[in-house]
Amino acid sequence: MIAGGSEGVGAEFAAQLAADGFNLVLIARKPGPLEETADRCRGLGADVRTVSVDLLDPDAVSQITAATDDVEVGLLIYNAGANTCSELFLDGELADFGRVIDLNMTRMLELVQHYARLMRPRGRGGILLVGSMVGAHGSMRHSVYAGVKAFGRLFAESLWLELREQGIDVLELVLGVTRTPAMARVGLNFDVPGLKVSEPADVAREGLANLANGPVFIAGGNADAVHQGSGPDRAGIVLGAHRRIQKLLGRQ
Repeated sequence: MIAGGSEGVGAEFAAQLAADGFNLVLIARKPGPLEETADRCRGLGADVRTVSVDLLDPDAVSQITAATDDVEVGLLIYNAGANTCSELFLDGELADFGRVIDLNMTRMLELVQHYARLMRPRGRGGILLVGSMVGAHGSMRHSVYAGVKAFGRLFAESLWLELREQGIDVLELVLGVTRTPAMARVGLNFDVPGLKVSEPADVAREGLANLANGPVFIAGGNADAVHQGSGPDRAGIVLGAHRRIQKLLGRQ
């Protein structure tokens, strides 16, 4: 099952799993791209179910679980996180920031708990949560998004501890800048000189290859950049990262 499985990294997860003989449940909000990816995977020999649902709908999880009651979900990939409100915190609406929390945290927790509870008595399964380098330190216009991504990292590590002896693999796949439609829609310029950009197929391949090597894998050769976000001098780390980003974007 891939939540956020219609385009970008999610679509590449789907295609690579289909090529390896897995059947799929794909979840996404937009039915058009969802069906395009489903047809691509069917062409690779997979049996594919689609659930077109907005994960911010209160009954989204009940719709998803109802659609999968008769199948065994052995791998759950949560690729649905996004920053849907990039306002400065004092200028944004709390309801809009709440949707960032619901999409990146609440729905993830609900789906992980439901399907991991079914994996536990079987003694096997996998959970792959797609994270972001944004969670390494605070940044402008990411006050809430950076927070939920930092939560995702610690949640994945904790879940890995709880499930690693029960046959369930847990991995957070940390992405940097990746050439996805979602990142393009928010206006990210992939052609900024010096910007490290990963391709969706490459990071999906890295994630699947390292599922058993949890709790965290940093994709796209970005490990050094993520490690720069660790250390006791938080002011220096946050200000330094902010200045590098502004310089990279030509703003200073």
